[in-house]
Amino acid sequence: MVETQPSVNLTNLYKLFTEGESPPEHLGANRDWNIDLIPKFIMAHGKLVKIILHTESVANNLEWKCVEGTYVMQHSKGGMFSSAKAKVYKVPATDSEALKSSLMGLWEKKRCKKFFTFVAKYEPGNPATYDGFDVVNGPFEALAAKYKLEINTIDFIGHAIALYVSDDFMRMSSHDVMMKIRLYMDSIGLYGDSPFIYPIYGIGGIPEGFSRLCAIYGGTYMLDKPVDEILFDEEGKIRGIRCGEENAYAKKILCDPSYVLNINKVQPTGKVVRAVCILNHTIPETKESSSC
Repeated sequence: MVETQPSVNLTNLYKLFTEGESPPEHLGANRDWNIDLIPKFIMAHGKLVKIILHTESVANNLEWKCVEGTYVMQHSKGGMFSSAKAKVYKVPATDSEALKSSLMGLWEKKRCKKFFTFVAKYEPGNPATYDGFDVVNGPFEALAAKYKLEINTIDFIGHAIALYVSDDFMRMSSHDVMMKIRLYMDSIGLYGDSPFIYPIYGIGGIPEGFSRLCAIYGGTYMLDKPVDEILFDEEGKIRGIRCGEENAYAKKILCDPSYVLNINKVQPTGKVVRAVCILNHTIPETKESSSC
């Protein structure tokens, strides 16, 4: 199953998605490649990193690298999702990068700086830091209007910094959006000039680390075991799983939705289409960063 192979080398990637093809020789050796099928950037100040650091054992078995740069495709007019001509920009990670960036004009940079200063000083329990705005009930759209931010700036903040995938954040509570922005701001500088870090050997290293920790504390884990049945008691509550003739019991089970689709425990509400692209050239405007 693809779900059990989140990180693969070049040969296994071709085995999964091509029939009888081998990787071209010019792509180099297997050891030079580590491809995550479900890649996820990790926020340096996020909850996952805090959990990993708390375990110590998992943290000691993981090697991390700071992502050198992240980029956004911005349009000249109408925001990120307009049909106007687009250009790739580096998301500023330092004050000097922000001043040099052509994402905004000079006056917009001043307004944006004033907004970020407000976010940095914001304390949820201290109304004195609200700047006279109802941060709980007021939508972010109104907060952006208060600071006279342009549509492209709002798109940049919402999608490249707060990391929302749609424009719904405009109607969300300003508090919720600001806390996402604060997480981004607090993550910058912890391990480098980017808020994102990534395990050198791929996302698959994280569950491996927790499996080893589980074994240290007397837990049991089984690899490459097919789950034939999920077991429930008379009241319909989960009680374990069956693997062939063996049963394993637990009060809670964490699993991929595909394991419970046929017993009507979950309902699919959408799909994600993913692609792995191997490029033979750099992306324009990204030459200063090997992360692109």
